[in-house]
Amino acid sequence: MVSNNGAYLIRGAAILDGAKEDLLIRDGFIVDRGVNINADGATVIEGDGLVALPGMVDVHTHLREPGREDAETVETGTRAAALGGFTAVHAMANSTPVADTAGVVEQVHSLGQTAGWVDVRPVGAVTVGLAGEQLAELGAMADSRAQVRMFSDDGLCVHDPVLMRRALEYVKAFDGVVAQHAQEPRLTEGAQMNEGDVSAVLGLAGWPAVAEESIIARDVLLTQHVGSRLHVCHVSTAGSVEIIRWAKARGINVTAEVTPHHLLLTDELVRSYDPVYKVNPPLRTDADVQALRAALADGTIDVVGTDHAPHPSEHKECEWAQAAMGMTGLETALSVVQQTMIETGLMSWSDFARVTSTAPAVIGRLADQGRPLETGEPANIILVDPAARWTVDPSAMATMGRNSPFAGRELPGKVVATFFKGHPTVLDGKLNTPYRAAAVQHPVQAAGPVSGL
Repeated sequence: MVSNNGAYLIRGAAILDGAKEDLLIRDGFIVDRGVNINADGATVIEGDGLVALPGMVDVHTHLREPGREDAETVETGTRAAALGGFTAVHAMANSTPVADTAGVVEQVHSLGQTAGWVDVRPVGAVTVGLAGEQLAELGAMADSRAQVRMFSDDGLCVHDPVLMRRALEYVKAFDGVVAQHAQEPRLTEGAQMNEGDVSAVLGLAGWPAVAEESIIARDVLLTQHVGSRLHVCHVSTAGSVEIIRWAKARGINVTAEVTPHHLLLTDELVRSYDPVYKVNPPLRTDADVQALRAALADGTIDVVGTDHAPHPSEHKECEWAQAAMGMTGLETALSVVQQTMIETGLMSWSDFARVTSTAPAVIGRLADQGRPLETGEPANIILVDPAARWTVDPSAMATMGRNSPFAGRELPGKVVATFFKGHPTVLDGKLNTPYRAAAVQHPVQAAGPVSGL
């Protein structure tokens, strides 16, 4: 095993969009940056042709453990995350039992530390059992060893406006954020796909855009009234973009995410009746896809969140109406964003770092993630080969889920190395060894450097 405290010299990688430089890593930190660094005894990693980026941070991951280890575990999910270029993930609360108490979030946090592949930050449930009836132990989860700062009933909407208001008021005390799954339940009863021309042709119950947009509109006004922080999960419609843009123009403290699959895929794929394309919120139209890309590029949408949702094969390999909703995404996120945002000229690699690392770390209040690649900063770093091309094979992935909507597609870009706290968890595109260290408390980040977050 390579020592956790070893020295590594990344030689000649392009730093974001800049010139080629060397990065010297020792004891978990970047200790030097420059040209022709001499580091006797350091393990040299040749960076020619590679781009060095801060490790990615996912604000929206489903690790399933505890309770659904048939779908994913913290170990398998974080292995997938490391291979995908992530150094931190936020684990959503819809486990079994639900992460609605200090005990459960501490269990998830501990499992992440034991695994050692990435920083696992639990997301606490907003309501007890995700039932939408009474607030969960928000303060206790915030004060726990897991130091929870993000709360969500993801998979279900906090549809009661009074309860949503109380949650927004409560999290203000510890600078928390409520991450809302925007879905008006009465408007989506029995819904199977996006409501539109394709649903009409296929005869599948439609999921209207207004079901998402109406909740976002309500919640940004509640957030303004309370003076709290709101994060909108997996934005999927052009109308949602306009509401969020309106809210930001008025100084309302709202942030938003878009998934890789909503940046690339459309509801036309549902014509195949392949349940791999069944997801919540549903795949929308090409016009929505273009609006989402533009919003990510101009900052209206702040971050990319994978909504990685692995399922056992039998929950997807069945008739459409009975299939579970969700797609895997940790190991394909970088490539899809490269294809849809960088190769289209909408974003640069520096922009990529902002939406996949810097801004997500600020939203989640992670002090040692999303940091610049400068001397003295924590060495959470990835090396990417942007010229690489690979064909997605779900059976070869580290995640237990085989429900990738990108199966068989050729995608650009490949993670060559991932450094987590200065330790190479991935080398030559393959898992190396996990980070091992005594359990430590993670500092909570104060209001971050990214404007509007």
